[in-house]
Amino acid sequence: MKIIEITENKKQYLALLMLADEQENMIDRYLYKGKMFVLDDNGVKCECVVTDEGKGVLEIKNIATVPEFQRKGYAKALLEFLVKEYGGKYSVLQVGTGDSPLTIPFYEKCGFVRSHIVPNFFTDNYDHPIFECGVQLIDIVYLQRPL
Repeated sequence: MKIIEITENKKQYLALLMLADEQENMIDRYLYKGKMFVLDDNGVKCECVVTDEGKGVLEIKNIATVPEFQRKGYAKALLEFLVKEYGGKYSVLQVGTGDSPLTIPFYEKCGFVRSHIVPNFFTDNYDHPIFECGVQLIDIVYLQRPL
């Protein structure tokens, strides 16, 4: 298993990126200003994009695992890589996500705690309703972990 930084042709991973963020123009907002990493274990299994948000905050903008390889520890391994890679360079690792039983418990198991909510994020920024587990996502929930 190896983690590789992708510096060119990031859109080759668009299908994987869209598993975590289903609107391409939203991905375009952060893809090229962020650093992209892929986890390769006999093929790409997981990706993430992180951005410097200033004031010591590193934000995970996108993290997704190929569906047939989910729940095998790949996303957790990528998060641990970020903690090691950026510990001492940033003070906080932050992620914004929908209030979903699929994502919130995962981040909490990885040491993140709820920080704040931005009301109406999904309804204000996406051109269609976003659903997860049959529930429409409205607000974005931010979780943070010290680095």
